[in-house]
Amino acid sequence: MTATTAGRPAPVNGRVAHWFAELPTPRPALPGDRDADVCVVGAGLTGLWTAYYLKHADPGLRITVLEAEFAGFGASGRNGGWASGLIPGARDRMARAYGKPAVLDWQRAMNEAVDEVIDVAAREGIDAGIVKGGTLRVARTPAQATRLRHKVEQDHEWGVADSALLTPAESAARIRIDGVTAAAFTPHCARLQPAALVRGLADTVERLGVTIHEKSPVTAIEPGRAITAHGTVRAPVVLRATEGFTASLKGLRRAWLPMNSSMIVTEPLPARIWREIGWEGRETLGDTAHGHMYAQRTADDRIAIGGRGVPYRFGSRTDHEGRVGERTIGELTQTLERMLPQTAGARVDHAWCGVLAVPRDWSATVGLDRATGLGWAGGYVGHGVTSTNLAARTLTDLVLARDTRLTRLPWTGHAPGTWEPEPFRWLGVRGLYVAYRLADRHEAGGRVRTSPIATIADLIARRP
Repeated sequence: MTATTAGRPAPVNGRVAHWFAELPTPRPALPGDRDADVCVVGAGLTGLWTAYYLKHADPGLRITVLEAEFAGFGASGRNGGWASGLIPGARDRMARAYGKPAVLDWQRAMNEAVDEVIDVAAREGIDAGIVKGGTLRVARTPAQATRLRHKVEQDHEWGVADSALLTPAESAARIRIDGVTAAAFTPHCARLQPAALVRGLADTVERLGVTIHEKSPVTAIEPGRAITAHGTVRAPVVLRATEGFTASLKGLRRAWLPMNSSMIVTEPLPARIWREIGWEGRETLGDTAHGHMYAQRTADDRIAIGGRGVPYRFGSRTDHEGRVGERTIGELTQTLERMLPQTAGARVDHAWCGVLAVPRDWSATVGLDRATGLGWAGGYVGHGVTSTNLAARTLTDLVLARDTRLTRLPWTGHAPGTWEPEPFRWLGVRGLYVAYRLADRHEAGGRVRTSPIATIADLIARRP
């Protein structure tokens, strides 16, 4: 590390994510052509959960997982560590298309999936620092408070009866955040260490007999085969679990937009600072700004906080090592210190970014084309830690031709449409986030209603 002008060491920038104390040695690459019953492309949480449930359902299945880098290299190992019950989609829009009862069941299934993740980790001995402390969302302007109250009302409408509004004093009893005007709490979320979860899951499926080949990037997926430079895996079922890297595959550049999200993590904070902050319940923390933040208190008493940074790169390009611009590091540090001034002067140890997948209608999808044997799951819009588990169990039922509650959920077979070609895609996304920044500044003046700038941006982007 190098020294900053202030005399403090600069944070590690990139190197995938803070969650990896050491970058893992990759498993051997695909050694040539191979046959399998099921080939899974992508060793993130979607792919590994799918291999896990398929192998448990049918131990005789020959399952091969192909990964471009190493298990957890993508969003699964770089995210904010929220295993939440948040639906990866627009509940109102999906209800209009598939009916309200179907979306209510989807929400119940998501909440149940939080506990499923916790239970499997415990059963398989995966130590991912999991604490089910719920989520605290805070508002710091009148307009944010209005949105937060509406969000809780919507939760109640969609069956989340235990989503509750809190007074500023009740919020402070959990975490002493500066300038809170309103807050809300839901118990349906667990904090975890994402790389520990995905790496533990990779080890688990290997013990079950699943074959994982790393450093084996797939260049094309076709009926009956996944093609790499090292060879081809032939299988009657090929499942795509590539999330934010999907645009790199032939014919899929406009399917899901790779959206970047950035994070920083502080040094471990001393006990005296934690006495001032609170946060004893290990809740995940978010706000209701348009350029929203998300945070957690880590198992080793750091604060990890994230936000959008540079949201999109022209042509759906993705980075490799996860480096973050100095401006983004500064903005995230300022956000942390404004919300928790107790942290002023704390060292930032690491900064990184990752890529998540956003479908055109901001709603995830899972499915299997029986005619071709090609399946897919993803487009989690940043809510993937829990959604990957539910999607994998749904894919398992689809592969095994089981008609279940999960295969009837509204995201099964959902077609979200495609994104506009360049340069309209780049102009639209960059314009969207400029608008959200302006809207947050507009609302800082004390207006009670959401800025019309954000309302128009949401309509154009088709955001929920």
